[in-house]
Amino acid sequence: MKYEIKGNPDYGDLLVHLDPDDSILVESGAMSRMSPHLTLKARLLGGVIRAVARKFLGGESLFITEYTAPAEGFVALSPTLPGTIGSRQLDGGSFFLTAGSFLACTPGVELRTRFGGLRGFFSGEGAFLVECSGEGIVFFNAYGAILKKEVQGTLTVDTGHVVAWEPGLDYQIRGMGGLKSTMFSGEGLVMAFQGTGSVYVQTRHLGAMAGWLAPFCHG
Repeated sequence: MKYEIKGNPDYGDLLVHLDPDDSILVESGAMSRMSPHLTLKARLLGGVIRAVARKFLGGESLFITEYTAPAEGFVALSPTLPGTIGSRQLDGGSFFLTAGSFLACTPGVELRTRFGGLRGFFSGEGAFLVECSGEGIVFFNAYGAILKKEVQGTLTVDTGHVVAWEPGLDYQIRGMGGLKSTMFSGEGLVMAFQGTGSVYVQTRHLGAMAGWLAPFCHG
């Protein structure tokens, strides 16, 4: 299997070239074009309980579509939001994604829904996150461009800008100072990372954009 990512950072497009008998697992609704001979199979990745948890708690679709190539072919994927597509090679380790960031993965990757703390309910990102582990490639998407920030110590990131991070980092979801600062500074809750590893940050904030547009939306 080979892949190409074009259109970053504005409108990322992932083109996956499949050899005979190759497969790829794709977030439901992400396919934009494909070879006509590919076979499709809807899967509850990880079983019913994990799939339902990803849907209602992790912000991902209940079903994931498996595309298989009986002969050489391709499938192209386009995320719902305009922005960047990133990739991560897993060699037995883990990688964490915020809700809605998962796009696709190769069959050797396992997806699990993890509880991220009660404050996540109020963070704009949900209380649950997706842990990717195993061996293979994970593709993820962001709103806007992706900035990879290396952390050796501490880093504070607005919850709405966090896309993914490495397992060497711990984090806490907290407010910006006291209650008054959290409520009236316009910043809300943040993720305070500690340790060593990389954090992937998106340059745009969907919640902030929705809030900006709200006064212009009249029924």
